[in-house]
Amino acid sequence: MKKLLTAVCLAAAFSAPAQTLFTYGKHSVNASDFLRAFRKNSQGPVTEKALKDYLDLYVASRLKIQEAKELGYDTLPQLISDLANLRQQILPTYLNDKESMSRMIGEAFSRSQKDIHLAHIFIRAGENEIATEQKKTEAIAALSKKDFADVAREFSDDPSAKQNGGDLGWLTVFSLPYELENLAYSTPAGKVSAVFKTKAGYHIFKNLGERKALGRIKAAQILLAIPPRADEAARQEVKHRADSLYNRLQQGDDFGKLAAAFSNDIISAASNGQMTEFSVGEYDPLFETTVLSLKDGDISRPFATAYGYHIVKRLKISPVSAKLDDETQESLRKRIEQSDRAAYAQKVLAEKVLRQANYQKFSVTDAELWAYSDSALKYMVPKTKISLKPSTPLLKIGNRTFAVNDWTTYAQAHLYKPDGTGTRPYPQLWADFLQQTALNYYQDHLEDFNEEFRQQITEFAEGNLFFEIMQRRVWTPAQSDSAALAAYYRKHRANYNWKESADAVLFYAANEQAAKDFYNAVSPKPAEWKTVLTNYADQITADSNRFELDQLPKNENAPLTEGRVIPPVVNKADNTASFAYVTHLHKGTEPRSFAEAKGLVINDYQTQLEKEWLERLKKKYPVSVNQKTWSEVVRKASRK
Repeated sequence: MKKLLTAVCLAAAFSAPAQTLFTYGKHSVNASDFLRAFRKNSQGPVTEKALKDYLDLYVASRLKIQEAKELGYDTLPQLISDLANLRQQILPTYLNDKESMSRMIGEAFSRSQKDIHLAHIFIRAGENEIATEQKKTEAIAALSKKDFADVAREFSDDPSAKQNGGDLGWLTVFSLPYELENLAYSTPAGKVSAVFKTKAGYHIFKNLGERKALGRIKAAQILLAIPPRADEAARQEVKHRADSLYNRLQQGDDFGKLAAAFSNDIISAASNGQMTEFSVGEYDPLFETTVLSLKDGDISRPFATAYGYHIVKRLKISPVSAKLDDETQESLRKRIEQSDRAAYAQKVLAEKVLRQANYQKFSVTDAELWAYSDSALKYMVPKTKISLKPSTPLLKIGNRTFAVNDWTTYAQAHLYKPDGTGTRPYPQLWADFLQQTALNYYQDHLEDFNEEFRQQITEFAEGNLFFEIMQRRVWTPAQSDSAALAAYYRKHRANYNWKESADAVLFYAANEQAAKDFYNAVSPKPAEWKTVLTNYADQITADSNRFELDQLPKNENAPLTEGRVIPPVVNKADNTASFAYVTHLHKGTEPRSFAEAKGLVINDYQTQLEKEWLERLKKKYPVSVNQKTWSEVVRKASRK
C-alpha cells in the first residue's frame, strides 16, 4: 500500500510548460511537475477525463503532504532515519558524474574496435632533474635521425627495450593506464607521439600499425616457472619437464589434469589450466602471439618467457561487440569502475563541483601553510613567523568554509607514501585534499548537483509523510474506533446485505499442476480436505469463509453444487490456479451482521473520514486551478 500511495503523490520536472498549474494556500505546483507524475503513474490512454481524475488525486496528495509538514512530521526521528538510510543506499549510484561516465563508455567502446601495435621509450624521473631533462632532450633529438627502435635501445629505461627496441606488441583499450592509453589512441598510425610526463617519468610512443580488434581470448596453460637466480642447468631441467609434458599431451593425456597436477600458475591450475578471458596487451607479447598463432583446440609447443616455460591451449576468441547495446554498456561501465578511469572520473567530477559551487581560496600563501604544516605535522621549528591558527579559513566551497584544521587533519592521515619511502610533497597532498573536499561536499549536497537524485529523495520523503499522516488521520482511526464503526454500521445497515452466497473453502495453488494434483486427490472425499492438504502444505493454501457467488473462482459452465469441488481456474498470467469446495448455498439476499460486514464498514468509514478531512484541508489551503495552463496541459499531454 505504501509504495502505491507514494507513487500517486509524487512529482518532479518534466518537459512541459513551466507555468503554475494550481495553487493551494500560499504554495504552487507547476505543470511540468504534474505532467511528470501523471506520465509516471498513469496506465491507460491519455484523455481529458484521465488527466482530471489524476489532478484530483494529485491535489489531494499535495494538501495532505503539506499538512504533514505543517504538523512537523518531517522532524519525526523515524522518518529522518528512514530518509538518511535511503540516502546512503542510493548514494553510490550517483557518485560518478553521469555525463563523464557516458563519455568514457562511448570512448572505451570506440577504442575497443581496434588494436594498436605500440612501441615505447621511457625516461625515468630521477632525483637529478637536470640529468633527466637532458636525457629526454637527447632522445627527442635522436628520433629525428635514427629509427625509433634504435633510440629506444639507447635511451629507454625500460629494461626490455634493449632486446625488443621498445616494442610493446599489440594493445587495446584498458591495456595501459588511462593517461597513457589517451596518448596511444591520439597518435596516428606510423607517427611518433608528443612527449608525455607522468609521475614516473617521460613517455614517447610510436604507433607501428593498427588493425580491427581481435576480441577477447580464452585459453588454458601449463606454466613451469623458472626459479629465481636459476643457473643454466636448472633452466634446462624445467625445459626438459615441459618437453615431457608436451609429449604426454601429444599421446592423448588430458590437458586439464596435467595443468592441475603440474602447473605453477596456481589460479589457472585450480580450473584445469583455464585462464581468465583476456584481451591483447594484458600478457607478454610472445605469449599472446603464440596463442593467436594457434587454432581453437590446438596446443602449442613449450616456449619460454620471463616467467618460465608455457604450454598453451587456445580455446576460443570472442569478437568485440560492434554495437553499443545495453549489455555492452554495462560491461564497459563495470570495467571503467574497476580501472584507473574511476579515479579520473572522480577528478573530473571534483573539478565540476569546484566550478559550480564557486570555489574560493582565501589569501593564505603556500609558503606559510607549508611552514605551519611542518610545525604541526613534523614538529619542526618554524623559520618564519606564522600567523595561521587552526580556525583560519583556507577555502570555501558553496556555503561551507574549510579551515587550517581541516587541512592538517587530512594531511596527517595521508602524509606518508603508501610504500613507506617517506612523506608526500605538500603540493600533491593539497591537490588530493582539495579533490576529496570537493567530493565530500558533492555527497553532502548531491541534491543541488543531480536533479534525478533530488527527485528520488524528495519522492521518498514525501511518500513517507503521506503514509504517516494517512496512518494517523484515516487508517488507524477507521480500524480502531469500535464505537464509531458500530454507529456507522447501524446508520448504513441497508448497504450491507449478502447477495447470493455460499459457505466455501477457497484453495489457492502455486501452479496449475499442483492444482490438478490436489483437485484429483480431494474430489473423491471433499469433506476430508484438511487431511489431504497436509500433503500439499507448500503448494496449496486454503481460506474457509462465506463468499458471495461472484467471488468464487469458476468457469462459466461449472455447476455450483453443495458438497462438490469446483474444477480449478488457471491464471494464464502467472500459472497460478484457484478453485473452491462449496459446503452450503445461501439463496436470495439477507442482511450481514456487524461481524460479517466489518471489513466493508471499515473501508466505507475510512472513505468518509478521508472525505471530511480533505474538505477541511481545502478550506485551510484554498485550491485554485489556472484554467489557461490546464487547457495547455490537456492539449500537450493528449498530443504525445
